[in-house]
Amino acid sequence: MTTHSRVPADRDAHPRLGWRRKAAAYWSLTKPRVIELLLVTTFPTMVFAERGFPDFWLTIATMLGGAMAAGSAGAFNCYIDRDMDKLMNRTKKRPLVTGELTPREALVFASLLGVAALVVLWFGANPLAAGLGAAAMFFYVVVYTLILKRRTEQNIIWGGIAGCFPVVIAWAAVRETLEWPALVLFVIIFLWTPPHYWPLSMKYRTDYQTASVPMLGAVASAKTVGVQVVLYAWATVMCSLLLVPLGWAGITYTAVALAAGGWFIWECHVLYNKAQNETLTDKKAMKVFHLSILYLTLLFIGLFLDPFIGSPLL
Repeated sequence: MTTHSRVPADRDAHPRLGWRRKAAAYWSLTKPRVIELLLVTTFPTMVFAERGFPDFWLTIATMLGGAMAAGSAGAFNCYIDRDMDKLMNRTKKRPLVTGELTPREALVFASLLGVAALVVLWFGANPLAAGLGAAAMFFYVVVYTLILKRRTEQNIIWGGIAGCFPVVIAWAAVRETLEWPALVLFVIIFLWTPPHYWPLSMKYRTDYQTASVPMLGAVASAKTVGVQVVLYAWATVMCSLLLVPLGWAGITYTAVALAAGGWFIWECHVLYNKAQNETLTDKKAMKVFHLSILYLTLLFIGLFLDPFIGSPLL
């Protein structure tokens, strides 16, 4: 009599991965491109708050803890949204869709990474920074992913608050409190998020419609989105200039904020005009998306350089 060993079907479908591929899958789960953008705002804010270079180990702990918190939130997002990710071309290669990671592995990884992030921020920076890190994860995972994303076209506005937390975490790490300049930086990123993300959602409108995600770019006309992009761009640039009357910004930051902001507003108006003329293409929409990243990067480079070049204007 011949004995046949029974092999689980899921092991046939997804053979055991090598450690390199597994590690790459976990890394992908953290959404590293999002982390890169968050770190771009963290270090310059610490320098601006310190009016010079902050303590080396404090900087490492704050950036590492912030990156880990963002990675945890991204992993939780992939776990929760795995049903819709398999429907969208933009996300169909994520590790939970391809089967490189199981939902259980992703959930355990996200949880452990989140706890580790708070430990690093608590002991490496201070309890206020850790509390703000916890709030950032809560907003992205609960407020945005679980509550708003599938229910309202305003999802990215309020859910985008999570992306504003790195600047206040950085400020709290250096000064152990929150002050008006930190709140201004918070609001800058809050106002910047819609004109940054909505052009992207216009390109992937079919994806969002297939997955039943009411992103504004997928459910509203290009004309409507164009109006909103322009209004938020103007609000972002105007808010960025509030650091001048507060007595913190010098000539370097002010010049960069005006030049980069003027360019950002111009390109948003170009998008608006093309939308009104019904000649807007996905390529043009994506130009504004990429430009918005460059704008924010330049603004925070100006913030970084400001303490070293010139003095506050007021």
